[in-house]
Amino acid sequence: MIRKIIHINEENCSGCGACAAACHEGAIQMVDGKARLIRDDYCDGLGDCLPACPANAISFEEREAPAYDAEAVKAHLKKQQNSPADNRQENKPESPAENRQESQLLQWPVQIRLAPAKAPYFDDADLLIAADCTAYAYADFHNRFIKNHITLIGCPKLDAVDYSEKLSQILSSNRIRSITLVRMEVPCCGGLQYAAAEAIKKSGKNIPINIITVSLKGKLIQCTD
Repeated sequence: MIRKIIHINEENCSGCGACAAACHEGAIQMVDGKARLIRDDYCDGLGDCLPACPANAISFEEREAPAYDAEAVKAHLKKQQNSPADNRQENKPESPAENRQESQLLQWPVQIRLAPAKAPYFDDADLLIAADCTAYAYADFHNRFIKNHITLIGCPKLDAVDYSEKLSQILSSNRIRSITLVRMEVPCCGGLQYAAAEAIKKSGKNIPINIITVSLKGKLIQCTD
């Protein structure tokens, strides 16, 4: 049958995942950092995902497609809820030591645009620059990355500022021993990596930087010195 259905322009897709979160039918999933319509019969053609897309990568089209299958969607959503990865074991009592971790944060504020250009905690510090999504994606973020680091977070897609300028001020005004940059695998995080590289160049200092990439499933997929 010919019907209205969404079309995703993967070239424009930034990989933010907003459309997948807005799709109540689970018809959209993130695949290799891009949004993808996984099954035509999961899409009801109402377009809840359209206003959620900041990159205007989603539109309507009329084409040959199977009819929307409400029963298939219901089974699909139930399968997602009951998958082992989503099993929260709600009836299992929590022991005193289980799932309890202390914060490793050493300073405040942490937003790049709010951080002072010079502060005592920056002197002789190992600096963590992280995309704000990474703390949600990687489960052990505090112990693996924040611990023993001064933390700065940001999102180049959402903040209308040039991070390289602020970061270069911080690097120029303080003694920074090293930089660990943690980003997501999505394309927009490349802006954070670029800003850090530009900041090091502008500071005129030889500061070692380690780039770590986190997958959309919360795995470490790249680590380079």
